[in-house]
Amino acid sequence: MADISNKQWTKVIDSGQRWWDFNLLKDVWHYRDLISMFVKRDISVIYKQSILGPIWYFIQPLFTTVVHSFIFGNLADISTGGTPHVLFYFSGTMLWTFFSTVLLTTSTCFIDNSNVFGKIYFPRLCVPISIFFTNAIKLFFQYLCLMVFFLYYLFTSDILKPGLMMLVSPLLILWIGLSATGLGLIATSLTTKYRDLRHLLNFALPLAMYATPVVYPLARGLSSKFSVLYYINPVSAPFEYFRIWYYGNGFVPTNMALISLATSLGLFILGLLCFTHSEKNFVDVV
Repeated sequence: MADISNKQWTKVIDSGQRWWDFNLLKDVWHYRDLISMFVKRDISVIYKQSILGPIWYFIQPLFTTVVHSFIFGNLADISTGGTPHVLFYFSGTMLWTFFSTVLLTTSTCFIDNSNVFGKIYFPRLCVPISIFFTNAIKLFFQYLCLMVFFLYYLFTSDILKPGLMMLVSPLLILWIGLSATGLGLIATSLTTKYRDLRHLLNFALPLAMYATPVVYPLARGLSSKFSVLYYINPVSAPFEYFRIWYYGNGFVPTNMALISLATSLGLFILGLLCFTHSEKNFVDVV
């Protein structure tokens, strides 16, 4: 048998108990092709064997927009601050779908991919990153649909007052994605032991939508006695900023924006710490 004691290994895989390895991001970059494969897999199978296929990317937010317009815009007569209903509700639905899908999918990534994780080594963080990019691609197609309505109102009326900040709106998507991924990483670290958390998330997220300016302007929420909910909600500010930058309607207090951004970054860092700590022994638990 060959003597391997003096071999110089290029990679060492161990079960160290460090909460954070600063080489992790370098390893993730090294496996960027694998992330791309995960994204292609998820995009291709999500509507596999469906009749309409990717058209569902547009049908779902459009149908939800119609329902929200009828219930909240007509029956409840909730003001949208002068923004056309289709633009107001479509943008809110689009952003909320992105946030909730990233959170829910990330929250079960340990369990959903346990068969892969138990067979081969790769940085486990590749999976949550691929979830973010998969849903960002879906969001992009929905954004193109929104732009059709946006350009129609922009050239046929003077209702909209977009600003130059709309050019950096991808930063808002990153902001929302950090919050969703951070919460999802925390959840997936806990669901390996406590499966009930999945049911709690599925129950709580639809309720959380009503504590987010999805179907009404942020100003309406801030004027209520529950205004503190909007300050601790990390995605309240970016949702409203999207409408401000594109439609010219809305207002976000500076302190809320700072709290929201700090909370999003804090959740993401905490999620990374929990995830890297739990990935060492989750296979034994699952």
